[in-house]
Amino acid sequence: MSKTNPEADLEASDDQLNRAIEELRGVLQEEEQRAGTPAREAATNPGVILNIPVDVQIVLGSAEMQVSDLMALQKGSTVALNRRIGEPVDVVVNGRRIARGEITVLENDPSRFGIRLTEIVTAKKSG
Repeated sequence: MSKTNPEADLEASDDQLNRAIEELRGVLQEEEQRAGTPAREAATNPGVILNIPVDVQIVLGSAEMQVSDLMALQKGSTVALNRRIGEPVDVVVNGRRIARGEITVLENDPSRFGIRLTEIVTAKKSG
């Protein structure tokens, strides 16, 4: 049985995201050269960037348990997470944490909840 390494998975996700960003920059530069428009104008073209799908996850917390404990779970079982009530949750896009926030009930639909962003994570420069 192989054991996954969360740090290696995160690095692989970062590499994939960085490659996608570089590819997007290349597309923007090609579009600029074809259209003869300045790079700034091409970069603000919503048709290029705004239609790219991303995977957004809200991470309430995590737990580590043995396989035997996992196999013993049944309906009604409770799994304790590593976060407490009131602590911020992570907002993750394509495997990269981009923000933190607090859980809130939607005003227009009290049967659903959402996330109010409280902190935007600054991007780390790679190099």
